[in-house]
Amino acid sequence: MTTGREHQHIEWKESWRDEYLKWICGFANAEGGMLVIGRNDKGVAVGIKEARKLLTDIPNKVRDVLGIMVDVNLRAETGKELIEILVEPYPSPVNYKGEYFYRSGSTNQMLKGAALDRFLLRKHGRTWDGSPLPGLTRADLDAGALKTFRRLALKSQRLPEAVLEEPDQALLEKLHLVEGRYLTHAAVLLFHPEPDRFFTGAYVKIGYFESDADLRYQDEVHGDLVSQVNKTIEILQAKYLRAWISYEGLQRLETWPVPMPALREAVLNAVVHKDYACGIPIQISVYPDRLMIWNPGELPPDWTLEKLLDKHASIPFNPDVANVFFRTGMIESWGRGIERIMEACREAGTPEPKIQYEYTGLWVVFPYRSEPKGKKAQETTQETTQEKILALLKAHPQITRKELAAQLGISADGVKYHLAKMKSGGIIRHVGPTKAGHWEVLQ
Repeated sequence: MTTGREHQHIEWKESWRDEYLKWICGFANAEGGMLVIGRNDKGVAVGIKEARKLLTDIPNKVRDVLGIMVDVNLRAETGKELIEILVEPYPSPVNYKGEYFYRSGSTNQMLKGAALDRFLLRKHGRTWDGSPLPGLTRADLDAGALKTFRRLALKSQRLPEAVLEEPDQALLEKLHLVEGRYLTHAAVLLFHPEPDRFFTGAYVKIGYFESDADLRYQDEVHGDLVSQVNKTIEILQAKYLRAWISYEGLQRLETWPVPMPALREAVLNAVVHKDYACGIPIQISVYPDRLMIWNPGELPPDWTLEKLLDKHASIPFNPDVANVFFRTGMIESWGRGIERIMEACREAGTPEPKIQYEYTGLWVVFPYRSEPKGKKAQETTQETTQEKILALLKAHPQITRKELAAQLGISADGVKYHLAKMKSGGIIRHVGPTKAGHWEVLQ
């Protein structure tokens, strides 16, 4: 007789070995489960010798080695005696001789490195982004990033105006970005000008590929997380994506191969939910027919891809980071990120992206829409943006970054990016003081 199959909560073993304490440890650290002794890997009852002795030995070994209690029961099936070991999930971490195991699917995994750190923090009701980082103070943070947050939060009305008027230190405390005397990991990611100095891989990498083996050019986006989102979208529009151009009277309209609201939501999700302890950047691969975003993170414990794609509660991987983005109005707090991406694609009449989850991270793959009829395809590149900037600089040498941004319809950070590129390339230079000088076109 068989009894279904092994799964998340059931494991079968033909005989008892003390090493199976690792499986009990894995169940206790996950959602609990049952270890059956005397059943082969096909689920057939084969029985076990000295079953009654094991009724005493197993609970004692579990208590002495793992420090927990389990229910051990004797069962009979087709004349064979079986032992069932029922394991409850434990709120505190359980270890087997200093090693931590975790039941995932039908496997028992030993936790190491960043995965072990996350597990221990979670068991103690903590998260990685809420952990303190000694050696930094409020003075190390970027005043401009804090100013930008205040402006966005005031506009979104998701923080009282009185809170936003408080000094920086008090504001950071209200946002739960201070732990005792220390700033948290989240505070550094959100408001330090160079968070990747402290957390390897805390940036976005973008590459354009003609094929998987043919990388044509690439960029890296650094800085505080809010700036990373804005700069990433601007660089993708300016350098990597083609827009179809049409006109309504004198108004110039651009139709992108991926709807911008969907792309922005996908980039936001990647930045907010990334595993910043893994040391690997977010990677955006742009191809002639698709755009792929890879986020090195993981789903909440015991979630599946199906649950992610279905309606679900909001369980952010970095709750303190997510809270700050929510206060700016850039994200919602209802776990609707994937749904918003799909809605934006449906409204724009473009194919929905494919979502793929691997153990190492999450892929969001946007296939491009078909070229709209009656619209002229035009490459929207870094060069065309710079040509517009050059024309404005020639006509108005004393124009400011803010005025350039308003003329071009991009952010001041986007203008700053292009001006820096043009200065380093010897195309332009700035003459005189920063605020009172003027631009000179050299080519």
